[in-house]
Amino acid sequence: MKDLLPDEGKRRPPIEMDAVAFRKAGHQLIDDIADFLTSLRDYPVTTAPTPGLLKAKLPKSIPLTGADPAALIKETWQLLANNSLLNGHPRFWGYITSSPAPLGMLGDLLAAAVNSNCGAFVLSPLATEIEKQTVQWLGELIGYPAGDGIMVSGGNMANFVGFLVARKAKATWDIRKEGLQPARGSWRVYASEETHTWVHKAVDLFGLGLDAIRWIPVDADQRMDVSLLEKAITEDKKAGLKAFFVTATAGSVGTGAVDAFRNISALCKQHDCWFHIDGAYGGFAAALPELEDLFQGIELADSIAIDPHKWLYSPLEAGCTLIKDAKLLTDTFSFHPAYYNFEGEEEPQTNFYERGMQNSRGFRALKVWLGLRQVGTEGHIQMIREDIRLAKLLFELLNECKEIETFTQHLSITTFRYKPAGIDVHSGQEYLNRLNQAILNKLQSGGEVFPSNAVLNGNFLLRVCIVNFRTCLSDVEALPAIVLKEGKLLHEQMQKEPQGS
Repeated sequence: MKDLLPDEGKRRPPIEMDAVAFRKAGHQLIDDIADFLTSLRDYPVTTAPTPGLLKAKLPKSIPLTGADPAALIKETWQLLANNSLLNGHPRFWGYITSSPAPLGMLGDLLAAAVNSNCGAFVLSPLATEIEKQTVQWLGELIGYPAGDGIMVSGGNMANFVGFLVARKAKATWDIRKEGLQPARGSWRVYASEETHTWVHKAVDLFGLGLDAIRWIPVDADQRMDVSLLEKAITEDKKAGLKAFFVTATAGSVGTGAVDAFRNISALCKQHDCWFHIDGAYGGFAAALPELEDLFQGIELADSIAIDPHKWLYSPLEAGCTLIKDAKLLTDTFSFHPAYYNFEGEEEPQTNFYERGMQNSRGFRALKVWLGLRQVGTEGHIQMIREDIRLAKLLFELLNECKEIETFTQHLSITTFRYKPAGIDVHSGQEYLNRLNQAILNKLQSGGEVFPSNAVLNGNFLLRVCIVNFRTCLSDVEALPAIVLKEGKLLHEQMQKEPQGS
């Protein structure tokens, strides 16, 4: 049997790369990425490839024999650079994904090289401590220094963790043993009509059902109407229902509105509701001194979801849940099977598998930690402030255009639509919606700029969200003319179409 095994140190698995081959492929890739970042502005934001075209560019099957690593890396880089939506492009203003910081890219490479499993301290000692520090720093950055938390994949997961902790904390029975049956049909979740769809997923996946949501209308500033929230909670309690969870928003996805945290917190305390804030997009703007009043009361939340891969310019994936009472995290997620021997003998150790839904976890915190150290609090405040300034300037520029109607401007999100002369706002709403949807489709496939959309009071709007440290004044100055050009062309085409087509 011994003779059949390779000698010590002589095994040559085909997946291994020697130092020469690794350096060749790695140096080449770094050079290509550096050139790409330098010339990013010369690329289209997207080439809008179709699934069929992309499929034709990929291998038809798994090869029987291997290929040269450097050649594979070169080929794959060319595929990605020329067939991707480039959210690092200066004119990407679509969904809330920021331009990724170059140091964060290298951080992901470094994390992959060490390959820490951040589920237990013994598996990732330094990585665990870095994640703990990162979570602490993120809380301090937004004015939420108390408590603890965990790094997750993104906004949905960050909100889910807060929701699950609230569900466990507010149950008056052993929910872990007995499940949700006693709560069926009786628990209520309160969210504004502008809340992200994570709340749909949460009540569905975690056993409450969609009927548990009470949708609270927003006021003229797209903020949750606190008086209507109070009315809904009072009515539900009188009906014998359990008001257990209120989610506010720090920067709604559609318009960037920030709810009145202090007022909502007071209601939650009065009615024994868990107070959660979805700050996945706008939470980091709380770091700006000039926005202190807007974010007043953020420190009162029982839990907060934030996304460094949004307005902290981290590469995907990087989300974070902050919990005021750290013990509730382990109460919710901790199990101790016999095959987990992760208890330290000398000092208390943090095991993140006890704080979230994953056991095996990647080293997400490293790129965020490096970014915080690279530019500090002041650097991030400067970049977020500039994004907001450019979004406000865009709103002003659009407001000067006779055939563009502006709607909202909150944080770094501006909404508007093209409205050609002679189209009545009310009788022509359906036409304006179709026209602006066509404009959006043209802009998103044209490669020149990439906005997204919002829907406000039934109006389909174009939406620009700037979370992009590469966006410059010249970029936002160019947008009105682009919208007017495409709007005029599409309007002329649509006017020639037969009625009812």
